[in-house]
Amino acid sequence: MALLSPRPPDLQRLLEKDPYLTPFEQDFERRYSLFHRILKNIEENEGGLDKFTKSYQTFGVNRFIDGGLYCKEWAPGAEAVFLTGDFNNWNPFSHPYKKMDFGKWELFIPPGPDGFHPVPHGSKLKVVIKSRSGEVLYRISPWARYVTQGANVNYDWVNWEPPTPYRRRHPVPKKPKSLRIYESHVGIASPEGKIASYKNFTHNVLPKVKDLGYNCIQLMAVMEHAYYASFGYQITSFFAASSRYGPPDDLKELIDVAHSMGITVLLDVVHSHASKNSEDGLNKFDGTDDAFFHSGPRGTHALWDSRLFDYANWEVLRFLLSNLRWWIEEYAFDGFRFDGISSMLYHHHGIGTAFSGDYNEYFGMHVDDEALVYLMMANHMIHFLHPECITIAEEVSGMPALCCPVTEGGTGFDYRLAMAIPDKWIQIIKELKDEDWDMGNIVFTLTNRRYGEKYIAYAESHDQALVGDKTLAFRLMDAEMYENMSVISPFTPVIDRGIQLHKMIRLITHAMGGEGYLNFMGNEFGHPEWLDFPRQGNNESYHYARRQFHLADDQLLRYRFLNEFDRDMNKLEERFGWLSSPPAYVSEKHESNKVIAFERANLLFIFNFHPSKSYTDYRLGIEKPGKYKIALDSDAPEYAGHNRLDHNTEFFSQEYGHNCQPNSILQPNSLSASDRQSRGQQHTYYLEVYIPSRVALVLQNMDIQN
Repeated sequence: MALLSPRPPDLQRLLEKDPYLTPFEQDFERRYSLFHRILKNIEENEGGLDKFTKSYQTFGVNRFIDGGLYCKEWAPGAEAVFLTGDFNNWNPFSHPYKKMDFGKWELFIPPGPDGFHPVPHGSKLKVVIKSRSGEVLYRISPWARYVTQGANVNYDWVNWEPPTPYRRRHPVPKKPKSLRIYESHVGIASPEGKIASYKNFTHNVLPKVKDLGYNCIQLMAVMEHAYYASFGYQITSFFAASSRYGPPDDLKELIDVAHSMGITVLLDVVHSHASKNSEDGLNKFDGTDDAFFHSGPRGTHALWDSRLFDYANWEVLRFLLSNLRWWIEEYAFDGFRFDGISSMLYHHHGIGTAFSGDYNEYFGMHVDDEALVYLMMANHMIHFLHPECITIAEEVSGMPALCCPVTEGGTGFDYRLAMAIPDKWIQIIKELKDEDWDMGNIVFTLTNRRYGEKYIAYAESHDQALVGDKTLAFRLMDAEMYENMSVISPFTPVIDRGIQLHKMIRLITHAMGGEGYLNFMGNEFGHPEWLDFPRQGNNESYHYARRQFHLADDQLLRYRFLNEFDRDMNKLEERFGWLSSPPAYVSEKHESNKVIAFERANLLFIFNFHPSKSYTDYRLGIEKPGKYKIALDSDAPEYAGHNRLDHNTEFFSQEYGHNCQPNSILQPNSLSASDRQSRGQQHTYYLEVYIPSRVALVLQNMDIQN
């Protein structure tokens, strides 16, 4: 592989896109120089990036073709290392490792008679560490591929080498142009009060995902974690798929079946921190405080009570980069959503920091260049070795160039989550009366993203579903969801308002908010209960750690209407591809009328957020002339609307040149002077449309082929 130059070769392109970054040109050069130095060292000392990131083939326990085992660990603080387990009747010292350079240890166990495997499939193992203090420690290898929770609290390391391993049957789908993500948790993906399985997800949830029009699932809490209630964010075994939901082959089958449906599968990867557990985690693996992590305060996250990686450590780089490669090549994941990026990027981890957008907040000594360069390396490796893979950053600070190529000096992510959008919807619903909703502020929040970077928009995610917060449906309808969601009962004002706004909020977020869209499982139909995992505070109950999908299938409940709308919204995007089209062109954001209108992907989106006013013959500017018809109507009866629109209506464009101004917006004073000038010059045509109150409309130009 040809090495890159120490200066980002395309840095000028980044500075042209955002001239405000010019004063920080040297910061980009320094970061890139660090990245280049690491890449060069890997090439010169490790045989290349490909070999370096496949270190799981030599570290941990690996079987040779002749049946023998090669075992390797990095334990720089150990005085001696041994392997024990069922295979040697748990003799702690019968199989010593040989000490190597740089804190590594290796052990070869020859095959038994006739090539017999010395450590059979399903047998338990432990690494025995004799620390510098003389203490004997029983540890799980950091590279362990399968761990199970037995009768005791801690995990057991199980050698996983089934005689007939799962073989993939289906090709990996192409990278979607429009990313519609169904954020999922396998354990709660069932209405039953128990931990659900990979098999359940494969057979019962994947068909729902396909039917709803999502083309991607993002699996959470897959990397093994000791505490179920942590939602998968306290990782103990980074290479092990959680055994709570079934064996590794069941996860492989899940991904393979998803691929057969054309569904891309992303892993929610947690490299921002690790569990403090030492019995079954990485912490103090060799008896020291600073093997995988920083020692002292820098190595501990004060709020998360977890350990923080030393990203400058060579063996940590090997471990984490190989971990990403493992999930791609062993399980066929199609990419990652990286959790907690803001915590990684700054020494203060974002604690007590309110980011204002001042560029000085993104450069300087408070930025953790080691972590940032690791992310550059991770994205470079993923996209170089697996170009079809997708990476998404969960990042709240707004770090510039996060989703720009590494060659421009960026961090290399494909997408970032538009985390301001759900916060804005919560703030609006919580603090404002309907008549006080600010149309300009809504549009600003949905369109305020860095030029040239792709965003995943979402109205709500798992964060809003957790106990202690509220989903949009709960905020809008609250306790009435338990009493008045039956079609037999009349519409109450609360339920009517909640259902109509739920549809409008999700559609405008989907259509205007980014280049991808995300929904957390169950939220599409307004799941009536929050998410709370079994813990001491709820008597270890699974009642709220489940998703009641049957509610959306019940013909007597109104949840099905929201489910239908979500499906048709996704299907319409699949047909027209607005997520992969240029950003929305906003032609109307009228404050007193509470109307927002915009064009994207040859569609005209119209939203009337007014709680009571409907408008007849409302004039809206359009870019292209033609005959328009309704493509989606939130007021349709199949979506629990009030059926106030005739879907046979045809809207014909009219040319507009009043006062020599080709501006066809009914109320031009609702826009600023600059808006009127820039937008009015493009709109030489208009439509007159009936817009009922609390309704979202999508009109299709029938004269344009899609």
